Amino acid sequence: MTELPLEAVLFVFLLVVGIVVGRLRNLFGAAMLTGIFSFLSAGLFTLLTAVDVAFTEAAVGAGISTVLFLATLALTDDTERESERSWLAIGVVSLTGLALFFGTFDMPAFGDPDAPIHHGVGRHYLMHSWDEIGLPNVVTSVLASYRGYDTFGELAVVFTAGIGVLLLLRSKAAVMGAKAKPIPVRSRAPYVREMPIVRAVAKVMLPFILLFALYVQAHGDFGPGGGFQAGVVFAAAFILYGLVWGPRAVQGIAPERMLEGGMAFGVLLYGGVGVAALFAGGTFLDYSAFTPEHPSHGQHWGIFLVELGVGITVSAVMVVIYFVFTARPRPRLPKRKKGALAPPRLTAVPELPVETPKEGSS
Repeated sequence: MTELPLEAVLFVFLLVVGIVVGRLRNLFGAAMLTGIFSFLSAGLFTLLTAVDVAFTEAAVGAGISTVLFLATLALTDDTERESERSWLAIGVVSLTGLALFFGTFDMPAFGDPDAPIHHGVGRHYLMHSWDEIGLPNVVTSVLASYRGYDTFGELAVVFTAGIGVLLLLRSKAAVMGAKAKPIPVRSRAPYVREMPIVRAVAKVMLPFILLFALYVQAHGDFGPGGGFQAGVVFAAAFILYGLVWGPRAVQGIAPERMLEGGMAFGVLLYGGVGVAALFAGGTFLDYSAFTPEHPSHGQHWGIFLVELGVGITVSAVMVVIYFVFTARPRPRLPKRKKGALAPPRLTAVPELPVETPKEGSS
């Protein structure tokens, strides 16, 4: 009897979770299930030996996205409102799904060595990465050196997304750091912050999360990880701190101006390394020009600096997005009809005073 591959089992779980998320009306449950979906995807990528992609999926999909979803729920109701079924939308989605399904028949077989992806520059990267770059992690060599232009463009996209969020979602009444009246919050939020177990676990976990982020940042040259993953993990620590002790406590540690400066500084650091390579006699983002006698040493320094720029920008953008969502005023819920099933009542209570953890406390 042939054993069912683990990849097939994960595919089945992904399909089931996707269907449940699509039919679920409880937004809290949907947010948690999307995190589970990302976690299953990370496991699938790991089985397919795409460890760097799995790391990114776990950090962004199962980690930071789930946290931001939960923070966004403070601005909305927990239950999705009933809406009319649109047959036009169902038809468009069905036709798109059929087109994608028939498109898979033209794809090469799984694991086919003659697939187009295994030809061209990909073979050169695998064969000559160690001699030209000197790093064991080929993914880092490709993203930060061979295709440094592409990564620079992706970093600019992240920076632009952060600027867009600031311009579109931050209102004048919700400027971070401004002295304003306390924003009414859900009645359950203060009680969550008062739970001693939540505070104790957060105090224990936060130092390890920050230390792991620094490890991922510094060790991305030799193992899975890099600036993007490290930035997301680093930002997740600050967001967890804000969820437990309140956004104002995080603003005291990382003010808005510092975060906005960090968003720009990471991009400037990345581009500055490329400009420095020009002045050293090489081309833009050609790190070998830093140490012509030992090109691999220059590659190491250049990759470290550009990855540091990526980490700074990504972490700053993630924390800024969290701040913007939590600083927005809570909308009032519409009145429900008589006899309709209503969710738990929401009451407006003043924000609790911020308590920052003292050193040596538990």
